[in-house]
Amino acid sequence: MAAMVAAAPSIPVVMIAVDYDPLAFGYIESLARPGRQMTGLYLQQIDLAKKRVELLTQALPNVRAATVFWDTDSEDQWKATSSAAPEFGLRLADVRLHDLPYDYEKALTQAPSDYRSVVIFPTSPVFYRDRERIAEFAVRHKVATVFGFREWVDAGGLLSYGVNFPAMFTRAAEFVDMIAKGAKPGDLPVEQPTKFELVLNLRTAKAIGITISPPILVRADGVIE
Repeated sequence: MAAMVAAAPSIPVVMIAVDYDPLAFGYIESLARPGRQMTGLYLQQIDLAKKRVELLTQALPNVRAATVFWDTDSEDQWKATSSAAPEFGLRLADVRLHDLPYDYEKALTQAPSDYRSVVIFPTSPVFYRDRERIAEFAVRHKVATVFGFREWVDAGGLLSYGVNFPAMFTRAAEFVDMIAKGAKPGDLPVEQPTKFELVLNLRTAKAIGITISPPILVRADGVIE
């Protein structure tokens, strides 16, 4: 991202800020008028961390402790998750993953034993790439998992809450079209999505031996059965 910011004075940039806050990092001047030659989408993962904790505690009301796996790209989300957890009576442990490929088996053993039944995964490029590995690992260890996009749930994860990821790329293409037609990037407000999807995988729930609470099932935007 730093390279794109450096290029922005001379090259139009349309960003999709998936796992960072472009305003907090100083990449833009404001959401309404980003300045430079930059605009795009901010997907609010840090803000959504609290909502995912809330939904987890509602979906599995007997859960009192969970672990967060995080890496360099998701550190801010881990901090936001940690800050939110006490409000919902959830104790958290955390495990930072470093060397590629990530060793999820080892990471789980580093969490206290009574925190291993649920693992929260912030959004991260590596976690996204590894979504099928993570799903297989979680089912094998009977771990309930929480994610940011439904692609993880499609791969076999348990629960996700977030934006429609493909739709965000479509919207980014529309920004490119507006700029190609003469709009100035710095004058186009950075957009934040307003619609979020709760997606559940009941096949996975059955495989790991848990029951999702009926109120959350009713609220779900998508259910894989």
